[in-house]
Amino acid sequence: MKLSQLLSSTPIQAVSSNSDPEVTSLAYDSRQVTCGGLFFALEGEKSDGNRFISNAVENGAVAIVSQSRELKSLLPVAKVENARIAMADIAAAFYSQPSRSLKVAAVTGTNGKTTTAFLIRHLCSNARLPCGLIGTVLYDTGSGMQKAIRTTPEAPEVQEMLAQMRDNGLRACVLEASSHASISHRLHAIEFDTFVFTNLTQDHLDFHSTFDAYFNAKAAFFERLPAQTKNAKAIINTDDRYGHLLMERLRDRIPVIRYGVGANADFRASDVRFNSTGTTYQLKARNKSYFVRLPLIGLFNVYNSLAALATASSLGLELRAAVAGLATSPQVPGRMERVAVKRSFQVFVDYAHTEDALRNALHTLKQLNPSRLIVVFGCGGNRDRTKRPAMARAAEELADWTILTSDNPRKEDPAAIIADATKGFSYSRHESIIERENAIRHAVALAKSGDILLIAGKGHEKYQEFADSQIPFDDVAVAARVIAEKPVEA
Repeated sequence: MKLSQLLSSTPIQAVSSNSDPEVTSLAYDSRQVTCGGLFFALEGEKSDGNRFISNAVENGAVAIVSQSRELKSLLPVAKVENARIAMADIAAAFYSQPSRSLKVAAVTGTNGKTTTAFLIRHLCSNARLPCGLIGTVLYDTGSGMQKAIRTTPEAPEVQEMLAQMRDNGLRACVLEASSHASISHRLHAIEFDTFVFTNLTQDHLDFHSTFDAYFNAKAAFFERLPAQTKNAKAIINTDDRYGHLLMERLRDRIPVIRYGVGANADFRASDVRFNSTGTTYQLKARNKSYFVRLPLIGLFNVYNSLAALATASSLGLELRAAVAGLATSPQVPGRMERVAVKRSFQVFVDYAHTEDALRNALHTLKQLNPSRLIVVFGCGGNRDRTKRPAMARAAEELADWTILTSDNPRKEDPAAIIADATKGFSYSRHESIIERENAIRHAVALAKSGDILLIAGKGHEKYQEFADSQIPFDDVAVAARVIAEKPVEA
């Protein structure tokens, strides 16, 4: 595609040359530039892409997009106000606006994004609406699933995956929308049919600084919807305080579908019951009542399933068929995932890495009436330190015994992270074991008949991240191996 065609898709302040080269690829990392590439010189917190323009040129770049005022180059340079917005606009144009050919649903919020996205994808595919997925655990573009690198990739990768879905014959896509993606405009230029808000609790304050900034980043996704071509719907958990605030912001701007257990919800769950194998509840929606079976446990999964059903309905799926489809929902990796071992105690692995998520997971398991509830968890390094003691308080309130351990220490001292968390304890029903495998091994050794063990924090992750390395680490696999090594009780 000609450079001029691409530049016509976004506001340009100036272009340094009348040259109009053919652009064959897009890149924002100079190391990824290939011959014929258009290079976006992004200005980030840690590095300035303008410093790497010479590298991009050496690798074959034919033009540059930058917001720098003093940039000089022999190649055509397009000066823009915001290089990330321009990158998103141009990426959408380069891949021929793929979101316009798909039904696109997005899910944002602190907790529940992954499970809700998995459920939406399952309901769509079950209803013969082949659906791709871009999220925390994996990407599925219709040509095989691949491990996800980040929850919401940068705009060129998202647009490329949407184009692959379109070209592979998929008709829908569900994606997880992170607050980081909002700030960096990764989903700008995507046309959404439905956008879900799950909830908002403390997380990512290391990035956003204040809770208001965190909420505003989430709300920005919805505030952009009225300007798009598609008539999008917002699906909001109005049992959540910030869901109410978001609904007020959107009043009379776009259609809103409310879900929850409150009386005013458009998709409302009541008579919720669950056991160790799943959940049932009564759904009231569209002036009808439905009996819902869900092979996932916990009230939070009731909310996730309500969001999925509301989304499916808004995308045109028949609601009764969607309700029936929930009964065959898949296990979501690392989300209250049962470790498949036949013992007299049960072990679950969950991604819970915030106070609210840990509290929800523990509360759910406590309702299964275990003899004892044991939890192993840690807190990530180089992340919001204020949530560490809060997570410890949640564990102390709901678990009978807590084992603090390492999560992803990154560049922090694991012992210092644990010391931060320990400040949240008031009693002595806890211990600390820095090495995560040893902590899991000890917890399994403690587990007796009727106990439930929760291993929290890392969920689906297959690695542990340290200052200068990553090592393979899978909570589910480690737990299964350790349990297999434990002698069977007589």
